[in-house]
Amino acid sequence: MRKLMMLLLALAPMVLWAQDNTWERPDEEEVEVKEKKGKFIKDQKYLQGAVPMVNGKVVFSKHINAPGKKAGQLYAIAKEYMEKMQKEKNQISSKFITTDSVNNQITGVYEEWLVFKKTAIVLDRTRFTYALEVACQDGGADIQISHIRYLYDEERQPQRFTAEEWISDKEAVNKKNTKLLPLSGKFRRKTIDRKDFLFNKFESLLNEH
Repeated sequence: MRKLMMLLLALAPMVLWAQDNTWERPDEEEVEVKEKKGKFIKDQKYLQGAVPMVNGKVVFSKHINAPGKKAGQLYAIAKEYMEKMQKEKNQISSKFITTDSVNNQITGVYEEWLVFKKTAIVLDRTRFTYALEVACQDGGADIQISHIRYLYDEERQPQRFTAEEWISDKEAVNKKNTKLLPLSGKFRRKTIDRKDFLFNKFESLLNEH
């Protein structure tokens, strides 16, 4: 009996150590899961569903409420900003297709640079072409971006892509919906960022004063 007690006392530290390790392991796994979730949340806005398809075409759209504003007022504000856009440094060749002050609708085609990386020795960018449409009504406006195309690496091996074949969920997001694919993903990210900037800018301008 005494030998058994001594044996148990000798083994006790090992048992406690094993239990401690058993409790530590879930903590480590939990940290890893949190890190993975953090990465997932970081890219969440760019993952599946972030690039909407309408009748097989990529179309970004947003309705902006502007209480108290007449359609003509909103049309004038939108047109002024779209004119300013055509003079920005990132613009290559942009113009109006329609400026209908009767129905308060504007359509412009914009060709501009989307820059992925710019350093003293590296300039990674693409030509980005799209149609921007604004339809104004009393109290609000509908903004739409469509007909998106890219011309990439034109100085070496020109590559032309449409949004449908390049930044859709199928082409730019991995099957697990946890991250963007390396090449097409950077186009998708920059396109969504540009869309967000423009929609937010219009919302701010149309609701000023």
